[in-house]
Amino acid sequence: MLEIAVAGYCIYFLVSIYTSFMQVDYVKKAKNFDAVILTPSKYKVAADYSVDSQKMSMLSTFYDFILFFIWIGFGLVALDEATSGFVGWQKAVVFIDLFIIINWILALPFDLYSTFKLDKKYGFSNMTPSLYIKDTIKSGALFLIFGSAVIAGLSFIITSFPNWWIWGFVFIFSIIILINMLYPLIRDKMFDKFSKLEDKELEAKIETLLDEVGFKSSGVFSVDASKRDNRLNAYFGGLGSTKRVVLFDTLIEKLTHNELLAVLGHELGHFKNGDILKNIGIMGLIMFVFFGIFGNLPEELFLQLHLQNEPYAIILVFMMFSPILSFFLMPLVSAMSRHNEYAADEFGSNLSSKEDLVNALLKLANENKSFPLSHPLYIFFHYSHPPLVERLKELGYTGAGISQMKNDEALKETCEADIN
Repeated sequence: MLEIAVAGYCIYFLVSIYTSFMQVDYVKKAKNFDAVILTPSKYKVAADYSVDSQKMSMLSTFYDFILFFIWIGFGLVALDEATSGFVGWQKAVVFIDLFIIINWILALPFDLYSTFKLDKKYGFSNMTPSLYIKDTIKSGALFLIFGSAVIAGLSFIITSFPNWWIWGFVFIFSIIILINMLYPLIRDKMFDKFSKLEDKELEAKIETLLDEVGFKSSGVFSVDASKRDNRLNAYFGGLGSTKRVVLFDTLIEKLTHNELLAVLGHELGHFKNGDILKNIGIMGLIMFVFFGIFGNLPEELFLQLHLQNEPYAIILVFMMFSPILSFFLMPLVSAMSRHNEYAADEFGSNLSSKEDLVNALLKLANENKSFPLSHPLYIFFHYSHPPLVERLKELGYTGAGISQMKNDEALKETCEADIN
């Protein structure tokens, strides 16, 4: 059984590395053509950032691959022996907490490089060492308190019910829904500073837009995201009575009122089309299947890992191998998501105008240095949103080199050769 799981992980690793390699090669070639969507200078910078990010991702993936075999080779046995003084839910909490903390420490160099070297090089990160340490301490405290409580609760369910995986699914799914409800409040109290919009004219326009589509929220807020990052973003956070509209201060600074309303109109399209509930339903279905699989694993797998078939080991196996299943399910989920994005674009452009949404998307791409072209295979596995080029085409935009890109034989031949 372990051989099958390891083979699945190796396939996941090879596909992940291959798609990243194809993406790097594709972007390097696309960089030499006329700029698409972005200004010529930002087009080349975005290409460089995309390549550097992919190289970083490939190195991290390879590093994780090595760690995976270290863990199943002797690491898990060593950790099991180190926590042998604990039993039941206490064993699960200590074992899983240590497993997560060790992995976090081992991955820390990549996070530090990404935050303080790569993102600063390209003008994204405003993170300071002191803020990074504060964020880390707060996140760690949340994990140790609430994460440990969740592990303890799941351990109790595993030992108390014959068909524990059904009740385990209900418990974890309920926790996820609760986290989504509380997320804006947690961010507000512990990490970000939420404030009412100073621009009352913009606030009135947003409230009118929300009323027009029947979206009830607890308010419209600006968040001081620029203290960490210069990227532009906005989101609808929370569920039920905690729903709120959150605008990054960077977004408010760079977009006009009409462009902001177009972006929010797109997000409201997801609300009006029921995409939020659909996504929750899909997530719940996938999670239920995962619990069904990992709740009925054969004893042989735990024997091969030299672990006891107990809560700590069951939770560990779930954590180690569920990302593999997720990776191969994501193309299907992402295909549905990309379809929903087109529909949300259509809704948003009807609420405002296609011109406003196009202008907003162009500004977002330029400010976020988002390279507009990707290899089809990479899109298939990794893109939950359609490529920006395709979104703009659907909105009727034909400027900035879009029209000639479709007929670019060099890139077309590259993709066909890679796929074949």
